[in-house]
Amino acid sequence: METNVKNGVNKFKELVANQGELTEFLEKYPTVEVAEMIEDLDTGDMLHCLDLLPPERQGAIFSELQMTRQLSFFQQVSKKRFAPIFEHMYSDHRADLFQHFTQQEKTAILPFLSGEVRENVIHLSAYDPETAGGIMSTDFTAIREDLSCRQAIEQIRSSSTKNLIYYVYVVDENMRLLGFASLKDIIMADPSTMVREIYHREFAYSMVEEDREEVAKKVEKYDLVAIPVLNSENQLIGLVHHDDALEVIRAEHTEDMEKFMGIVPGDEILDYNQTSTFGHFRKRVVWLSLLAVLGVISGIIIHSFEETLATLIILAMYIPMVADTGGNAGSQAATVVIRALALGQLKLADWLRIIWKEARIAFLLAIVLGIIAYGKVLWLSWNTHIPPEYDLFFLAFGISLALSFQVITSTVVGACLPLVVKRFGGDPAVAASPAITTTVDITGLLIYFGIAMMLFF
Repeated sequence: METNVKNGVNKFKELVANQGELTEFLEKYPTVEVAEMIEDLDTGDMLHCLDLLPPERQGAIFSELQMTRQLSFFQQVSKKRFAPIFEHMYSDHRADLFQHFTQQEKTAILPFLSGEVRENVIHLSAYDPETAGGIMSTDFTAIREDLSCRQAIEQIRSSSTKNLIYYVYVVDENMRLLGFASLKDIIMADPSTMVREIYHREFAYSMVEEDREEVAKKVEKYDLVAIPVLNSENQLIGLVHHDDALEVIRAEHTEDMEKFMGIVPGDEILDYNQTSTFGHFRKRVVWLSLLAVLGVISGIIIHSFEETLATLIILAMYIPMVADTGGNAGSQAATVVIRALALGQLKLADWLRIIWKEARIAFLLAIVLGIIAYGKVLWLSWNTHIPPEYDLFFLAFGISLALSFQVITSTVVGACLPLVVKRFGGDPAVAASPAITTTVDITGLLIYFGIAMMLFF
């Protein structure tokens, strides 16, 4: 599939240059692939390609472009020429684009829009982008329950919706949602059958102010093509389609990943290549600087045990091993707990059960890693100079014991931090990788030198 797209892109570039058979070529490829082909063209060539297609196709293709390219195109063409493209975009994509306009740009485009589109885009863009209303589409078909199937089919045919219809929603005279019927149900039923006899009365739905991540979870949970969005009076006002839910899930995962790795999430709509060097720097520098300052504590701990390290230089050799193992164990525990919280598998009320389970896991890990560390110390340090009053086997035991305790404490800390952050209303992902690594480095050094002082001095 990817090879076919690349071949299509190469062929497309030749057609743009030669101006031959371009219309036939554009009509042959799916909307999303045409969008990929024209994305990198300059505005003039892109406008030329769009002009060869009917308005509905123009709007669908333009909806698939990256937001930055949409904005760039809008800013470089006349608002009168842009209006037909804008009007034929998918309603949710159109509202997203409108929200990214400046106030001056909004004022410039509105006079060229039809009254219906102008009202629709202002209405949709008023919703918080983080809610169901912010991602819903108003392209849907609703029918009354007192229609026959023949009348319902006629109404569906006359519908102006641009999206492919899978479900038809049944409403009362006040647009309150009663249920739904699949297109198959309506077509296969006898034409004289009333809609009230065939529609499904049990259905999943979301409220307009509901968090978009919760909406996406419902779409995933019930394996829906689309989920209806209702207002406070249970009136049907829009749909969230599965592709919009997928975008939300992808965006939330990206945000969680950034937080997990200590990158400050931003409002940028740019991808990696489109984000400037300074933009990447700004997102990364905050956490790294904060953790670097906290890392001073580790330096203070090591500095306070200088005499111990001078007496037994072998201890210094295995500080990185203990710290790295603790960091890995803590990050693993945090990842598992954060994912389980995100999927709704765990609740804060389960905190004691979570800690007890992770402690048992940590104990088993500590036994295995402690044995490995014991053998590693003996193998790497068999010819290391050690003061005569110390025994290598006992030193190896002490180091492996410290590492084992570090694994246990790091795992418990890694499991606890996300729970604590969530308890205080924060995002558990911010308590992840870099923060945990720094925390367990400090606790690991205290454990390491504490055991060394007890056993060897």
